[in-house]
Amino acid sequence: MTAVPPGATLGIIGGGQLGRMTALAARRMGYHIHVLDPDPHCAARFVVERCVTAPFEDEEGALDLARSCDVVTLEIEKVAVPALRAAESQAPVRPSPGILAIVQDRAVQKAWLASRGFPVGPYRVVTSAEELAAASDAMPGRLYVKAARGGYDGRGQVVIDGRCDAPKAFADIGAPQCVAERGLDIEAEISVLVARRPGGQAVVYPPALNHHERQVLAWSVLPGPVPGEVARRAGELGRAIAEAFPVVGLLVVEVFWLRDGTLLVNELAPRPHNTFHPTEVGCATSQFEQLVRAVCDLPLGSTDVLRPAAIHNLFGDLWLGDRPPPFADALEVPGVGLHLYGKRVPRPGRKMGHLSAVAATPEAAVATVLEARRRLVP
Repeated sequence: MTAVPPGATLGIIGGGQLGRMTALAARRMGYHIHVLDPDPHCAARFVVERCVTAPFEDEEGALDLARSCDVVTLEIEKVAVPALRAAESQAPVRPSPGILAIVQDRAVQKAWLASRGFPVGPYRVVTSAEELAAASDAMPGRLYVKAARGGYDGRGQVVIDGRCDAPKAFADIGAPQCVAERGLDIEAEISVLVARRPGGQAVVYPPALNHHERQVLAWSVLPGPVPGEVARRAGELGRAIAEAFPVVGLLVVEVFWLRDGTLLVNELAPRPHNTFHPTEVGCATSQFEQLVRAVCDLPLGSTDVLRPAAIHNLFGDLWLGDRPPPFADALEVPGVGLHLYGKRVPRPGRKMGHLSAVAATPEAAVATVLEARRRLVP
């Protein structure tokens, strides 16, 4: 394979915070950056040299982006596969459109994993309230019902407990197809990040430990304080899935660690991921620099954790009071950093930024970032 050296132009489909942070890492390495996003005021716009304003399903927009780029990557799964294939006619697209076709549909993703022997929890694909009721009978207890396509950060998902909730749950989601997953006896959710070059070289980061509130990630810490055997098995699972695709770029594997020690795959994300923001302050190579290295076919960076790090998400709710968040109070906590994404309009539940913290141990990093977050609430 031929490397795409610094000085070339990297295209990013998606100009949200992940695109912005990838662009900043790539600019530091000497790349020119063009992005495509439907929002003319997207988070990445003012840190890149060119922004194509077009919907993610717009084939002409994707062509326009790719014609000026040496390689194209992405920061979001919600991109129409035909648009990616159009871009691919002009420049390499990494990860490939075929991988996106699998990952962006939860039903297809589950079937792909199961057919290749990767461990997933009990689930059913349902297309009506009646089928959801039948799934509830077959898998008694708590069910997590998710739209097969779209939905993230808790959107497009409901939790039910019993068949009587099925009609309302299916109507509330409003999707023609859903995946109903049986509730599991979970010890914790962890995630694994794999980076892979076109020729097959791959590296794996230690697992991150994640904490959710109201089905949305609140904080994450790296390295996750999990038993060494769990970390080893999770890393092997992530590497095997990345090679099975095979992915070029990044692949994050969200994993349920059950109380009996079993590891089950929750979902896949072929892009930078919220749970690995700690790599920016804690690792030898951030996930964003690693993405640039991988898609440009450069030697991959070290995944060593130089110091334990944690992050806490900051949502738009913090901006909706009588005064802006008191960031100075949070920054008084030693070891804490502030990362804002440049989004102009705060909304409840919208990720506006995150706090980071470094410390001597993962537990101390979590305690530090939680203290800093507490200071943002009067």
